[in-house]
This record gives sequence, structure tokens and C-alpha cells, in this order.
Amino acid sequence: LAGAGVSRIIIERPAKNAKITIYTARPGVVIGKKGEDIEKLRVELRKRMGLPDVGLNIEEVRKPEVDAQLIAESITQQLEKRIMFRRAMKRAMQNAMRLGAQGIKIMSAGRLNGIEIARTEWYREGRVPLHTLRADIDYGFAEAKTTYGIIGVKVWVYKGDQTGQQEVAAPAVAEPEKKVRKSGAKHATAS
Repeated sequence: LAGAGVSRIIIERPAKNAKITIYTARPGVVIGKKGEDIEKLRVELRKRMGLPDVGLNIEEVRKPEVDAQLIAESITQQLEKRIMFRRAMKRAMQNAMRLGAQGIKIMSAGRLNGIEIARTEWYREGRVPLHTLRADIDYGFAEAKTTYGIIGVKVWVYKGDQTGQQEVAAPAVAEPEKKVRKSGAKHATAS
């Protein structure tokens, strides 16, 4: 699955069987000619998991330019081909912003361009609110194995705020009644 552009894999394990969903940018590479590769994968998974039946679903990632894991892997492939890291990062940011991301942040760390002292560089375009809980932020990480050493690439893609459909509203807490005092009532004396 190395050249298939796999974004993420979700494994569900209900009682005595497994359902695996593979999200990929190129489903044709995973499935293979007439479904040969997917059958090989299914047989291998049955052997490894020791289960009689393994459900295998392949889902296509519609916009791979906005998927953080795929962006990180794309940048690492470019770094391994000795493309300048700044050019690779900026090109990935422009593609993501053009295709609907509200913000993107890319960070590279290691011996960038083969210099002796390792450093970290990052670029951001748009906004990436990492502390906002309802923000829909996709995160991806990949490592480029260059001749100088390993360069780590982290990507954050902000796709907008999540709606309240997925969240459960907290029950409203009744406020205790406040006693109202009129001025002068406190020191009133009987005359």
C-alpha cells in the first residue's frame, strides 16, 4: 500500500470478526486489476488476525490536497527527491488553500537542505486555531529518509468549525435565586 496514498485506516472489531476501512487517494492501486490485490490483502489479514471473515472497504479521499496525512507524505516524497523544502512546503500550502482549506500550518524539522546544524522551520497560511475545541483540524505526520538523515514533517489543516450535530449539549444548570436588598433596609430601626 506504499504507493496508494493511504490517508487513514479504521479497524472495527465487533464480536469475532473485523471490519477494516481504508481511506486512500488512489483506490485503483489498492484494489488492483479485477480485485486481485484486495483479495491478497484480505487473505493476509485473515491469516494475521486469525478470523474467518474480514470485511474490507476501500473509501476514496475526494480532495487529497486537503488531507493532512497525504500532504505530509507528498512533502516527504519531494524531500527524498532532493527538492528544496521551502518550495515543497509553499506549493502544498497553496494547493490546500486553493481547494477550500481555511488554514494550513506545515512544520519541517531536521537537517534541512543537508546543513550541519538541524533546525525547525514552519509556515502558516490562513488561520489554524489549535486551542479551539470545536475547530475541525486534520493532523498528519511523515518522515523523509534523506542521505543526511531523517526530516520530520508535521501538517495541520483547518477545515472550519464543527457543527453542533456531533456534540451533546450540556444540561443547563439552574441558577440559585439571588435575594434583592433595598438600600436602607439593612439599617432600619424601629422608632
